[in-house]
Amino acid sequence: MTIKMLKATILLSLPLFGACLFLSRNQADWNGLKVTWGLNPFSAFNSVPRTRAEALSDGWASLSPGTGCNDNPKFKGERYIKDRDMGVILIFDANGYIAGIQIGFPESFSPNPHNYPFPPLKNRAVILDNGNYYVTAYFVDPATICQGRTADQFKQQGTGTGLWIQNGTDPVAHSITIPKTKAGADKSMWTEGACFYTMGLHYWYNLSKDMSCDNLYPVFLLYNGGVLNGFGWAIGMDLKSYSTRIEHPPQSSYGNFMKPPPDCLSNLGTMTTLHIYLTDSATADTC
Repeated sequence: MTIKMLKATILLSLPLFGACLFLSRNQADWNGLKVTWGLNPFSAFNSVPRTRAEALSDGWASLSPGTGCNDNPKFKGERYIKDRDMGVILIFDANGYIAGIQIGFPESFSPNPHNYPFPPLKNRAVILDNGNYYVTAYFVDPATICQGRTADQFKQQGTGTGLWIQNGTDPVAHSITIPKTKAGADKSMWTEGACFYTMGLHYWYNLSKDMSCDNLYPVFLLYNGGVLNGFGWAIGMDLKSYSTRIEHPPQSSYGNFMKPPPDCLSNLGTMTTLHIYLTDSATADTC
């Protein structure tokens, strides 16, 4: 299926979800947490738990049993995985409310022909811990995670109060605050990419056609209606044998997300991506 046919199929399918999705499209609050883009909205856009109690009930398990919120100095929060799939790792605060998300993969992952992560990313955006690399985002100020939110705060704030990307081994000092609006992103080093329905308007960090892929930041942002309501990972290696949740866009599709795609991507091979949605109406995201 070509990209044009894919877009046409998405557009034709949108009315099936009803006007209620479009009414919730510009909600100010982040009222959900979904992962994985797919053409079929009934098998993709999967909701994941936003409380530790829900996670435990759904078969998620602690990544480091017996440890607490502050026990790993490289990250904040308590981390949970399901079926040992590190494509999605949920982070909960001290009171069991959602506080962030990670993707992880083994340091020894093979094949890894380009020796990813590249030197500019190591222990910055991609952090090594106990034999695995992780990319981490927080939905509340990392300095508050081990105090935890109250039930009333979670009810009022939803998934979170903002987006912080960890960019170093100190989760508080090295986390970057992401602009909540497109206008804010336009005044930063984040560069506008392309719009794709059911995703949003992509933004990439300091992207350019002639850049080195050594500097390809593994995070992209998603804006809809001028407001941040999603983001995702862009890992410069093929992890398709490692996780059932992640995505593998063909190189021919990169122009639908980047404007323009860096030339270096033609030599990088298959990338791994994951779209992460902070509302419950991902299929209504039309940029």
